[in-house]
Amino acid sequence: MKRMRNIYNADDLPEGIIQPEIETETTIGLAARVILFNDDWHTFDEVINQLIKAINCSFEKAKKLAFEVHIKGKAVVFSGELSECLRVSSVLEEIALHTQIVTDFE
Repeated sequence: MKRMRNIYNADDLPEGIIQPEIETETTIGLAARVILFNDDWHTFDEVINQLIKAINCSFEKAKKLAFEVHIKGKAVVFSGELSECLRVSSVLEEIALHTQIVTDFE
C-alpha cells in the first residue's frame, strides 16, 4: 500500500503553484514466507549449509528442512517480515537455489 505525502508546506508556495507529492512505501512489516524448491543439482550438504547461513539455524533444523524439501518438493523455510524474507531468499539464491516469497495476501 502506497501513500502520497506532501513535501512542502502549502503556505510557503507562491500562489498558483501546485504542491508536489511523493510516494512513500507503507508495506513495512508485511508478513511473508520463503518457500524453497527441490532440485536435482544441489547436494544435501550444500542446501544445509546455505540454510544455516540464510536463517541462522542449527545443523539439525537445516537438515530437517532440507529433507522436507527433498521429500515434498518444496517447504516453507522461513516466515517473517517481507524485508527479512527478501534477505533470506537472496542468501539461498547465492548458490542458485530456487525460492519463492509468498505474502499473506496470496
